[in-house]
Amino acid sequence: MDNRLLAFKRLLDIMDDLRTQCPWDMKQTMESLRHLTIEETYELSDAILDGDLEEVRKELGDLMLHLVFYSKIGSEEKAFDISDVLNGICEKLIQRHPHIYGDVEVKDEEEVKANWEKLKLKEGNESVLSGVPRSLPSLVKASRIQDKVKGVGFDWERKEQVWEKVEEEIHEFKDEVEKGSDMIEAEFGDVLFSLINYARFIDVNPDDALEKTNKKFIKRFMYLEKEAKKAGKELSEMSLDEMDVYWNRAKEL
Repeated sequence: MDNRLLAFKRLLDIMDDLRTQCPWDMKQTMESLRHLTIEETYELSDAILDGDLEEVRKELGDLMLHLVFYSKIGSEEKAFDISDVLNGICEKLIQRHPHIYGDVEVKDEEEVKANWEKLKLKEGNESVLSGVPRSLPSLVKASRIQDKVKGVGFDWERKEQVWEKVEEEIHEFKDEVEKGSDMIEAEFGDVLFSLINYARFIDVNPDDALEKTNKKFIKRFMYLEKEAKKAGKELSEMSLDEMDVYWNRAKEL
């Protein structure tokens, strides 16, 4: 028997045991698991950004457990089981890949994505954007919105046009700041949205880019704290010039 199937069956059997024998697992509901699943997803994201494949393997296991857990609860409520979940995604993939399982021809990945969005509309989605989760973090949501509308041809032709839009939005934002108007927040949002759009044109994932900058800043600031402590200094009592010495050392490292 395929080792992959054996491993998956082992997990399903363990899940059955946990739901009947473990007090904590027996108590869980989809609602109680939800925030834990979100946390596990972010932990997987951290492992991917760190390039730690061993940690990726572990976090994938944690997420797989959650998927099996939800399916187990669904079967107990006679709503669906793991077979329904797996067959459902298999059917969706077959329907959404007519260039593999049908007679449609595509020339590149962009045509694949465009066909995907058109097929979703045929399946009953009222809007191209209906598949964007409301609870996505704003930066990720902006990326998904732009990617979705691109699939139906609503997009700029060249990256230079997008950069012109970025500059236009920055200029409008600066004007509102100088006036002290109540449009500052809206214009700042427009700047971010246009920058995220430009990132797409230069093949940069804005969420990944920002998180890597966050990690870089944290690492450098923690170095600053550590070195200042070694020198017997308190950050709150140091001048910015003094702190810059350690900050520049951190950048060199």
